[in-house]
Amino acid sequence: MQEPNLTPVSYIVLGMIAWAGKATPYDLKQMVAASVGNLWSVQHAQLYTEPARLAGAGLLTEKREEGGRRRKTYSVTARGRRALERWLASPTAEDYELRDPGLLKVFFGAEPASVAADQLEVHEQKLAQYEETYSSIASDESLRGPALTLEAGIRHEREWIRFWRELV
Repeated sequence: MQEPNLTPVSYIVLGMIAWAGKATPYDLKQMVAASVGNLWSVQHAQLYTEPARLAGAGLLTEKREEGGRRRKTYSVTARGRRALERWLASPTAEDYELRDPGLLKVFFGAEPASVAADQLEVHEQKLAQYEETYSSIASDESLRGPALTLEAGIRHEREWIRFWRELV
C-alpha cells in the first residue's frame, strides 16, 4: 500500500488519536480546541473527513457503532504509528506563518492605537489562559511536550502584549 500524502492536519489527527488511544471525530474536535488549536488552525470539517481518509490508507482503524448515532471511533494502526514517528523524527524547515487580523488592519491603514487597544485585551486574555493551563500541567513529566509548547505560547503572548502596549 502506497503512503498517502500526509498534511499537518493528518499528523494532528494521528497524534491526537495516538495520544488518546481512540477517538471519534467529535473527540478530536474537543481535543484540538483544548490543545494544538492554540497554535495550529484546523477546520472542524477536516477533523471529520481526515480520519476516514487515514483509515482508508491503513493508518487508522475505524469501528462504527451498531446502533444509535452509529459514531465512528478511530485507533492508530502500527503503520499509522510508524508514519507519525517518521514525521516526529524528520527535520522541520518550514517558515512560520504569522496570521494576525490586527496587524492586517494596521498594514492597510487602520489607526494603530485603536487596533492596539482591542488586541491588547485579546492577548492579555490568551496569556492568562495559557498561564492557568501551564500551572496545572508543568509538574507532570508525561506532559512535557504540551508544557514546553505552552511556555512558547506564554512568551509569544508576552511579546505581543509589549508590542501592542507600545502602540496604545
